[in-house]
Amino acid sequence: MFEKNIVGRPVPRVDGYGKVTGQMRYAADLHIPGALHLKVLRSKVAHGLVKKIDASRALKIPGVIAVFTHADIPGINSYGIIVKDQPVLTNKIRFKGDAIALVAAEDEASAMAALDAIEVAVEELPPLFDIQSAMAAGAPSIHDKGNILTVTKIKRGNVEAALEQAKAVVSRRYTTQRVEHGYIETEAGIAYLENDMLIIKAATQNPHYDRRDVARVLGLPLNKVRVIQAATGGGFGGKLDISVQCFLGLAALKLGRPVKMVYDRQESFIATAKRHPFIVDYTSAAAEDGQLLAVKVRIFGDTGAYASYGPATLTRAAVHATGPYETPNVDIEAFCVYTNNPFSGAMRGFGTPQIAFVYESQMDLLARELKMSPLEIRRRNVLRPGSITATGQQLVNSVGIGKTLEAAWARALEVMPGLGGDCR
Repeated sequence: MFEKNIVGRPVPRVDGYGKVTGQMRYAADLHIPGALHLKVLRSKVAHGLVKKIDASRALKIPGVIAVFTHADIPGINSYGIIVKDQPVLTNKIRFKGDAIALVAAEDEASAMAALDAIEVAVEELPPLFDIQSAMAAGAPSIHDKGNILTVTKIKRGNVEAALEQAKAVVSRRYTTQRVEHGYIETEAGIAYLENDMLIIKAATQNPHYDRRDVARVLGLPLNKVRVIQAATGGGFGGKLDISVQCFLGLAALKLGRPVKMVYDRQESFIATAKRHPFIVDYTSAAAEDGQLLAVKVRIFGDTGAYASYGPATLTRAAVHATGPYETPNVDIEAFCVYTNNPFSGAMRGFGTPQIAFVYESQMDLLARELKMSPLEIRRRNVLRPGSITATGQQLVNSVGIGKTLEAAWARALEVMPGLGGDCR
């Protein structure tokens, strides 16, 4: 009989034995006899229009079987987890690394030689590498609907009145950097046809979403595509996006042969999602006793060339912009902005690490302004049962931040008794 109650009991990990013994086969370890090797020709410019692609020299290289371009996509040439704005193979370049052509060859060396032999004529367009330039009036449009993808607004109370009543007001601009996930395993996978079923095995965190986008791009019914998640050597959000899946599906479907694709480290860095860089303008206001009165926040997130998880990430940043602190008056706007940088997507924390750095910095600055300890100002403002959040939600169950603060401080005093009874 199946044991349902496993809480509090040691449970062997299903994949544990294979990982500790080294027998686990990750995506790059998968092999099919006779599989073709796939390589992608990527743009060397950040913004431009592809005017001509000449693959004639590449196709004469021994071992090269095919070269595919955007014209070879049989379905709808766009995919994306929230917004379908990213082409599999493009004739409009939006970042340095955009995929222009796909090579299939009998061996990796032939595929690499073909990349060098493909001739591409590009009309370069002015690139936009920072949020301010992309949002400026008259800036070139990276996408047809403009460079501001989404705007999230959260308004509550009367911020301006609260600012006038405040004893302390702190305003700062913060910037955070773009971050690569850096998982050990790069993107990889295989694909093959089994009768009329396209099967893709790949390193992914999103097999069901992958399946829908592959079917869309290839013009196939959903029941003719199967995506299997291979053992995945690290993801952290970075393998939620499509990487090799559509390339594998296109080549296997067109050529009727099994195919394999493995990104090298440079390609993984260039062509996959990153943590969003933020610019945040943040104003905090507090009364003389340290009670928070208001925050006014403007968040600008660089989602790069494509949306990926950008709209959700910026929404999450806006929702969490007040942190674990009760704030009666809020004015928050978060902008998700296209640039010609590598695209940004999901990464652990999903927009919250960036904004947490900001609101905690603001709390420290308010404490200094009011000559209070950083611990005490947090004690006075933490969310409790009954608190109302920035979005108007009343918290009715347990809220652990207060107990966590006290436990952390007690432990700090144990380890470093010289801190005294409070922190400065």
